[in-house]
Amino acid sequence: MAFKYNSVELENIENRGKLIQFLNCRVFRNDQIKFDHLWVRDGRIVDETVLFFDEGKEADIQVDCCGLILSPGFIDLQLNGGFGIDFSTYTTNYADDVSKVAKNLLAHGVTSFAPTIITSTSDVYHKVLPLLKKSNGCAENGAGIVGAHLEGPFISAEKRGCHPKNFVISSFGENVEETIKNTYSSFENIAIVTLAPELEGSDKAIEYLTNQEITVSVGHSSANLEHGENAINHGAKMITHLFNAMQAYHHRDPGLIGLLTSENGRKVSYGIISDGIHTHDSALRIAHRTNADGMILVTDAIAALGMSDGIHKLGSQTINVNGLHAILQGTNTTAGSVANMPFCIRHLIKTTHCSVEYALKCATEKPAQLIGIQNEKGVLSVGNLADIVLLDENIEVKATFCAGQRVFNGNL
Repeated sequence: MAFKYNSVELENIENRGKLIQFLNCRVFRNDQIKFDHLWVRDGRIVDETVLFFDEGKEADIQVDCCGLILSPGFIDLQLNGGFGIDFSTYTTNYADDVSKVAKNLLAHGVTSFAPTIITSTSDVYHKVLPLLKKSNGCAENGAGIVGAHLEGPFISAEKRGCHPKNFVISSFGENVEETIKNTYSSFENIAIVTLAPELEGSDKAIEYLTNQEITVSVGHSSANLEHGENAINHGAKMITHLFNAMQAYHHRDPGLIGLLTSENGRKVSYGIISDGIHTHDSALRIAHRTNADGMILVTDAIAALGMSDGIHKLGSQTINVNGLHAILQGTNTTAGSVANMPFCIRHLIKTTHCSVEYALKCATEKPAQLIGIQNEKGVLSVGNLADIVLLDENIEVKATFCAGQRVFNGNL
């Protein structure tokens, strides 16, 4: 007879080797939400038909999900920090600080993330990148790291946003590979690099980074559409925070925004900050209606995430936070977000009237596919890690599980 728990009670239970059945849940997979159950063993999703017909197994532990939505854990590919920690600021406690953020993200349903470093000195990259080691799963140490997102320093000085101008590098120079190596030092822990495609040497840079199995995204850029299409043709796959830090759309020069409807035959994804601040609701609807397939939700959250209003840091920059507004001190420049992923999902649904399934996919499967981890994360497929989140109708996180182990209880 299986022991039966609800998702709140399943805490500190040794489940290694045990067969766990999540039941009484509305499972999100294959683009649908429907009443079903999910089986997990040794931290991974297993095939129930194999269990029944080949092994004749019954569950050791049953988890009553109380009718909630069971979704893959959220994946945030652009997160500058949170809970008082800024990833672009190196300290002697940096590794512990990253772990603090990773643990707190579990309350937001985020089970994987890309720590994002804004335009910085090479010394900062050399110090922090070895500490941002990729982790396949998440557990007591918090959400897993899929690799760093280096947002710069190869960007446009004119479209740098809140990035410090004196650290911007506006050319790859004559020896592209040497410039990149000297700047980043190591590629091992990098998942994404954002660069401006109009810079001298960008074609070679995109090809070089792509050959290192790094996803290249275009952004913080004054590029026209031709620059953008050229970048996609050389291997770039994404646009960083669409509409922000790029040329405004013009009917004779659509800039990077024109990639939404480009006919160059290559698929392009785009990150978008659905917080009601960075992107007007009308712009969200335009993106959704013109290129729904490419949309990926990112928070672009800064150290102020989960903190009170006041003064916060983003690299060497000082940010004033008031409610959902984060402004670079002394300017009117928006500087990252303080919205969490569930908020962004809710806002997308409210603004575009898209389905819950679509919004969840933009925070799970799509980011996983972009960086090539869909065989481990982002979808509830047999063999994948059981990184899952239980949600109510309002996309409030009620519980988070990493590899089948409950790591957050949202008080069901």
